[in-house]
Amino acid sequence: MKEVQKSQSRKKFLLSSAAALSSVTALRFFGRTKKGKSETVKMLAQDGTLVEIDKEHLVSPHKKITDSELQHWIKTKQKQ
Repeated sequence: MKEVQKSQSRKKFLLSSAAALSSVTALRFFGRTKKGKSETVKMLAQDGTLVEIDKEHLVSPHKKITDSELQHWIKTKQKQ
């Protein structure tokens, strides 16, 4: 009698383990959320090509420069 009961509990354990493993695998596969299109910024590369960069990769503090700083930078670049 004990031998029959032992095999029954082993079968239940194996079946429940297999069911748990398959459900975890299914949840990982179907539970993934697709990322929406992230926000990108169009910028010019050094060689003059237009590239799109994700905003999350930019590390600048989003501080805009003033007109006078821009004019000063352009004048120094022209002198070089």
